[in-house]
Amino acid sequence: MPPVLAFGAWLKNAACLLDGRAAQWSPVHGDLGDPAACRALDASVRRLAAESPLPVAAVAHDLHPDFFSTRLALELAAAWGVPAVGVQHHHAHIGVTLADHGLEEPVVGLALDGVGLGTDGTAWGGELLWVAPEGWRRLGGLWPLHLPGGDVAAREPWRMAAAALHALGRGGEIEARLAPVVGAPAARGVQRMLAAQLNCPVTSSAGRWFDAAAGALGLSVRQAHEAEAAIALEALAAGWLEHAGVTPADGLVDPGALDRLDLRPLLARLLDGPGGAEAAAWFHVSLAGALADWAAAAARETGVRTVCLGGGCFFNAVLSARLAERLASHGLRVLRPRATNCGDAGLALGQAWVASRQLAFQTGTVPCA
Repeated sequence: MPPVLAFGAWLKNAACLLDGRAAQWSPVHGDLGDPAACRALDASVRRLAAESPLPVAAVAHDLHPDFFSTRLALELAAAWGVPAVGVQHHHAHIGVTLADHGLEEPVVGLALDGVGLGTDGTAWGGELLWVAPEGWRRLGGLWPLHLPGGDVAAREPWRMAAAALHALGRGGEIEARLAPVVGAPAARGVQRMLAAQLNCPVTSSAGRWFDAAAGALGLSVRQAHEAEAAIALEALAAGWLEHAGVTPADGLVDPGALDRLDLRPLLARLLDGPGGAEAAAWFHVSLAGALADWAAAAARETGVRTVCLGGGCFFNAVLSARLAERLASHGLRVLRPRATNCGDAGLALGQAWVASRQLAFQTGTVPCA
C-alpha cells in the first residue's frame, strides 16, 4: 500500500509514516501545548515525507479541529494535493494494536484512556468498539461523569469524587464530605456547579473513573503530574495483591447493556467502605471483571473472537493482567500492542493504519490478511 503519514496526538506527540507494514517514526516531540514541540512536529513530518521512497498518498490526523497537528495536516495535505483523513482517537488506539499484530480482521476493541474527542463532540475515554479494516462503530461507552470546572477536573481528583457523588444522586453530600479536604467554599462551589450543570461537560473517560476512585479513597486531591492519582491507586492495589486476594464484585455491574457500562456501584462501595489498600485492590479486580464481561458480551453479539486493547490505561499492570485473564476465561484471544506504546506516543501508527485501510477500500486495493 502507498505510504500514509500520520501526525499523532496532542499529548506525547510523535509522527509515523506507514508504508505497507513498515513504520518509520519521528522522535517523541512532547505535548503540542509547547511551541517547541509544534516546531519539532513540523520538521519531522516534512523530513519523513522527503525521505519516503514513494510520495505520501494521504495524511492522517486527530478529529479535534483545534490541535496544531490537525491544522498542520490539513495545510500540508492541501500543499501536497493528497487527502487528509480525520481518525477518531480511540479508533486509532485500537488501530495501533491491529497494526502491531498485522491483523486484517474484525475485532472488538476496548480503548481506555484519559480523553479523546468523540464523533458526537463529547470527551470519550472508555470505549467499546467494533473495528475492522473496512470500518468501525462505537458499541458503547462507560457511564458518563461530569467534569466540574472542565479540564481542571482532570487535575483535581477530589472534583471527580464529587462528580461520582452527583452521579449517584448524592450531590447533597459533596460539601460535608469534601470540605475537610479542600475547604468549604471550594466544596460548596463544586456542589452548586454540579447541581446547576454549570461548566460541567460530560466524559466517558476511564481515566476520570480512576481519578474518582482515588479521590473517593482520599489518595489524591490535586495532581502534580499526569495520571498521578491512578498510579497511586494502582500501587496501593498491587501492594495488597502481592500478599492477599480480594473477592470481586461479580453481579454488581451489569455488562449486558453494551451502550453504557454503569460503574457507579463500584464508586458507591468505595465511598461507603473502609478504604485502604484492600479497597484499591477490590476496585481494580472488580473493574477488570466488569470490563472483560462487557467486551465478551460484545464479542458474542458481533461474532468475533479477538479483543484488542489500547489506550494509556493499559500501562496499569494490575488492570491489564486481570482483564486479560478474565477475557481468556471467556475463550477470547486478547491482544495489546507489543512493540508500540499503548498510549498517545504510539497513536500515529493507529491513525496511519486506519487511513491506509480507508484509502485501500476507496481505491479497491484491499490488503490481504
